[in-house]
Amino acid sequence: MALSTPVLGVIILIYLMVIFYLGWLGYKKTKQTEDYMVAGRKIHPYILALSYGATFISTSAIIGFGGAAGALGMGLLWLAFMNIFIGIFIAFVIFGSKTRRMGLNLGAVTFPELLGRRYQSRFIQGFSGALIGIFMPLYAGIVLIGGARFLESTLEINYDVAVLILTVIVAAYVITGGLIAVMYTDALQGTLMFIGMAILLIFTYIKLGGVTAAHSALTSMSDLVPESLAAGGHLGWTAMPAFGSPIWWTLVSTLILGVGIGVIAQPQLAVRFMTVKNDTSLNRAVLVGGPFILMMTGVAFTVGALSNAYFHQTVGKISVVVAGGNTDLIMPEFINSAMPETFVILFMLTLLAAAMSTLSSQFHTMGTSIGHDFYREFIKKGELGQTINITRAAIAVTIIASVILAYILPISIIARATAIFFGLCAAAFLPMYVGALFWKRMTKAGAVASLLVGTFSSLFWLAFVHASEAVPLGISKAIFGVDTILTGTWTVVDPILVATPLAFIVAIVVSLATKPASKEHLDTCFKK
Repeated sequence: MALSTPVLGVIILIYLMVIFYLGWLGYKKTKQTEDYMVAGRKIHPYILALSYGATFISTSAIIGFGGAAGALGMGLLWLAFMNIFIGIFIAFVIFGSKTRRMGLNLGAVTFPELLGRRYQSRFIQGFSGALIGIFMPLYAGIVLIGGARFLESTLEINYDVAVLILTVIVAAYVITGGLIAVMYTDALQGTLMFIGMAILLIFTYIKLGGVTAAHSALTSMSDLVPESLAAGGHLGWTAMPAFGSPIWWTLVSTLILGVGIGVIAQPQLAVRFMTVKNDTSLNRAVLVGGPFILMMTGVAFTVGALSNAYFHQTVGKISVVVAGGNTDLIMPEFINSAMPETFVILFMLTLLAAAMSTLSSQFHTMGTSIGHDFYREFIKKGELGQTINITRAAIAVTIIASVILAYILPISIIARATAIFFGLCAAAFLPMYVGALFWKRMTKAGAVASLLVGTFSSLFWLAFVHASEAVPLGISKAIFGVDTILTGTWTVVDPILVATPLAFIVAIVVSLATKPASKEHLDTCFKK
């Protein structure tokens, strides 16, 4: 469906004018490095909560995971629970206050710097910065894909053009305004997203005759599951897959645990805790963040699954078939065909907001990781210089890398690529992050060992064992002559279930075998 109404142009123009005004406000308030990196450490709890939520929930959640729910069903709602319990409650109440206090005590302005200063290691800061700079473009690329796919199907414009439009708009205010601009625009975009998703849920149930009728219709469609999915353990869109089946492992280990646990160690989210002035602000933010995440993920996963009932009733097909096999197109197809034209315009703004809020944070994090953590602190050994200019240049480079990936990545990639990045962050960062905040006995050697073991065991499992990545990459085939070096269930077990426990064990064993940091340093880190 093409939207040619002049109203669309006016709405988008007003939206962009407000975004650029907020970006300009951020630019005006950015006077020193701390402003650019951590928003001056005085952000309002409401802005923090919406910025955190809008950064966390992107087009990858709405388009990618909504599409995955369209294929796999409502079992994905367990991820919504994980997102709220771990991503909001545990993150803010348990990790948030300690991260904020330690960041302030050590003068850290990025997530890698917090870890580097806690363990007195430029290597940890530099390696972490490089890891983010190299792999986060994959995550940014799929967020671009999510936004661009919706623009493509809604406005009927070329996909490549849609990618460029999104990129240029976001880059303009991130490069100039830093984290203040990012968080101000996030708060507006988060508000839009909340409204858009609430209306989407209401309209979906109206279309399907109410809550009970909608879910009954979907439950009765279990005999329509395609043979290929049924063979993998799919038991219908309102049931969990058969326990231990390939689809069960994909749903539970990759999508639910991979993203549900990986959220704690996301650099672009952890740095948010360092932007408020006290713990009370963090606790207040939970009251906004919890309902926000419930509305974002709960609605996306529910509507994605229910799209099957709608398409079956209107065109006699299930969602995957309507989308031509590309799960990333299920949500755009459903919204464009089932929703009123006025709402499609609103929802396009919702998705633009979701894409732009996450992209702005990713671009900012990638830039600071390369410019501040890797270049200034690791390469130049902390030498004072034009950090913000180097960071801005790094943002530009990582933006280009993200755009290239958005052009070349295959179809149905959004949910999987999100899980890959979240899982890698969990394996690489979570053990030393937990140790940094909660275990004074964790040593520099233990942290370095866990960082290296977590990173390389995760990448090894992706390249040689986990079939979803190992087969298309072809590295195992080229070296060993087999698609995966292990067979059976191992090929559907996500790297997060292997690499993260391994990294935790290494962190504990090496820390207990090596000398802890001085009492003076630890007193500084944990000062109240």
